[in-house]
Amino acid sequence: MRSRSNSGVRLDYYQRILYSTIIKNQHAVTGLIPASPDQGHAWIRDNVYAAMSIWTLAMAYKKNADLDEDRAKAYELDQSVVKIMRGLLMCMMRQVEKLERFKYSQSPKDALHAKYSIEDYNTVVGDNEWGHLQIDATSLYVLMLSQMTASGLQIIFTLDEVAFIQNLVFYIEAAYRIPDYGIWERGDKTNHGLPELNASSIGMAKAALEAVNDLDLFGARGGPASMIHVLADEAQNCQAVLESMLPRESNSKEIDAALLSIVGFPAFAVEDPELIHKTKECIRRKLQGRYGCKRFLRDGYKTAREDASRLHYEPWELHVFQHIECEWPLFFLFFLLDALFSGDREQAEEYYEALEEIVIRTENGLKLLPEMYAVPPDKVEAEKANPHSQERVAVGKIPQMWGQSLYVLSCLLKEGFVAVGELDPMNRRLITEKKPDLVVQVVILAEDKQIQEKLREYDFDVNTVSEVMPIEVHPARVLSEIYAQLGKNRKLKLSGRPSHDVGLLSTSKLYMLGDKIFAFTPQCFDSSVFYLSTDTELLCDIVRTDIAHLRFSWRQLGRPLVLVSISHAMLGLCWRMVGSCCRCSVLVFHVFPIASMTVTLYWLTREKTVC
Repeated sequence: MRSRSNSGVRLDYYQRILYSTIIKNQHAVTGLIPASPDQGHAWIRDNVYAAMSIWTLAMAYKKNADLDEDRAKAYELDQSVVKIMRGLLMCMMRQVEKLERFKYSQSPKDALHAKYSIEDYNTVVGDNEWGHLQIDATSLYVLMLSQMTASGLQIIFTLDEVAFIQNLVFYIEAAYRIPDYGIWERGDKTNHGLPELNASSIGMAKAALEAVNDLDLFGARGGPASMIHVLADEAQNCQAVLESMLPRESNSKEIDAALLSIVGFPAFAVEDPELIHKTKECIRRKLQGRYGCKRFLRDGYKTAREDASRLHYEPWELHVFQHIECEWPLFFLFFLLDALFSGDREQAEEYYEALEEIVIRTENGLKLLPEMYAVPPDKVEAEKANPHSQERVAVGKIPQMWGQSLYVLSCLLKEGFVAVGELDPMNRRLITEKKPDLVVQVVILAEDKQIQEKLREYDFDVNTVSEVMPIEVHPARVLSEIYAQLGKNRKLKLSGRPSHDVGLLSTSKLYMLGDKIFAFTPQCFDSSVFYLSTDTELLCDIVRTDIAHLRFSWRQLGRPLVLVSISHAMLGLCWRMVGSCCRCSVLVFHVFPIASMTVTLYWLTREKTVC
């Protein structure tokens, strides 16, 4: 009989941890996992993190299988992940009418619920009895659905489910302007139940939008109908607002440890390395302690001074919680994962050793991660007088499913059972890599023969719109109508994308529909929806600004293409634009034939900004 290798023994140990703390609580019918064995409520966020740890263990078994039994375990774990993710999908699809209403109202009362019954997928509290609007939780589901699908798991089965996921994209794409209750479900720090813009929600939504864009939910067996599409401008809007907020979390929270989930694993939402470093250092300086990190400053949850009979506090009352906030070991795991993904072994060992000192060991050798550590009532005054001086005690859930899942995931990664690329098949961890210099392409076309002849008088040879076939040129409003058809589903009564705004990033690429290729002019040139385009001087400035914006914001494959169709009304504008650009010392002006379009105008910059 073959003996087990050391790898097999270690994997069996982590399998026992996951089974005894998480998997054994998974409902046999729905696949959902309760937050604790004595409670029948399944949170979206907790279940996704649980699925992540099981998914990681399955990949580890596949790589290190000694026996057929190991391969069987890997398959069983994979199916457990699929069942969790599909269970969450069934919960949300039962609220499809709320999803449809939210796309237009963006009201918290129309939000998808944050938790469901493990017995039957149904809701467990009323619309106004909980802070259900948690964009980060829905975005985390979309993000990990994308990562798991890219790794080879088949989670989505039908085109009706594809349409629902497409509408989930519409649900989260406006995260940059929708106040929500955030990762802690309570909104404003004072617990008044006031939603606010949260950087952690915006960052998770940005990561989800970028990950799911152009993803085939049927994997290698799919086709155009099973692909998800995202307007690149929506992700860019999330990025702009996110970077303007960091390192702040929200209006009431100057810093929050939840930001660790977006500056590193799993979201990797921030592109600026300096901003990432600034955010992490701010969390270390203001929130980190011996037992973990505080969620945010003056957080009274589970502290000795908390009054459980009160629903909220006034802002001036929060000072009673200063220096005695509970410390959550969970956030050491985010720091550990960040170090492992970046290859910083020294920092990884530092946080791993810190975790080993605070995990609770059971009689059979299993390690459990408590939800939080609190200052005992008799040591509150001493702790307030000398912060971080007193011993704390474990409170809350032991283990906490979210933290326990990340603990197993971190250990598997640290011990080399899985690689960072396997946990991040979509390569989001590379978002901070320096991008190559970008050339913005500008193509000028004449609306008709008359304009073409007029331009030729000035030795400016261009094609007409009809001469560039098979490429069809249309205004941006046509693209908005095409996007409005996405996600429509008669059986689910889903209407598709509600907004008709189409940004510059979306119109700066070619589209293929069937056997036809389409190009679109920017929305600023459409006088029927943008009357300011009749002001030639202003339009000239807008075009120059748009090109600078494209050069800074373009994250897609290839080069952006700005299409300018010269009409009779714009004929004078064309020469103002050309003259203005030619006077600019940092621009080089090239005109030469390319592909099927005879003339392409390239504006190339020698510096990092466009005039």
